Amino acid sequence: MADTIPEFCRVVPLARLGSAPFRQQIEATTSEREKLSRRFDLLALDRLTATVELSRQGDDVIVLEAAFEAKFVQSCVVTLEPVEGAVSDRFTLVYGPAEAEQREMGSQQAEAAFEPLNRDVIDIGEAVAQELSLSLPVFPSVESTRSPFGSLARLKQRMEC
Repeated sequence: MADTIPEFCRVVPLARLGSAPFRQQIEATTSEREKLSRRFDLLALDRLTATVELSRQGDDVIVLEAAFEAKFVQSCVVTLEPVEGAVSDRFTLVYGPAEAEQREMGSQQAEAAFEPLNRDVIDIGEAVAQELSLSLPVFPSVESTRSPFGSLARLKQRMEC
């Protein structure tokens, strides 16, 4: 079975991680943004940037802390018109061997998700892409400037004249 390469792949070898935190700024290219748009059913992904920090917590646990920003266009669920949106979010992931999950989740940040570490690399780009997908509006809609009740009132006035 062949491994597929994620659309926004930024692999960090664990060997690069020392006792000091490892920080990296990442930004999706035009091609990566187009592929992510298709994956997340967006009309466009105009920008995706992130600052990611990896820190070792002992020998076998790594904490990823990231902040990202994205600008995108979705289809309105009602009218199918383009709806522009932006999101800025932070997240934390804890990577480690499966047996460390219970131990770490009891002691780490309550909002951090645990990810089993079964390779000698962490794909920080894919981590950001997955968090972006969780931050997108589920039911985007165009804010109407006209109230449906206003339309009914205008119709009633016309009928009375």
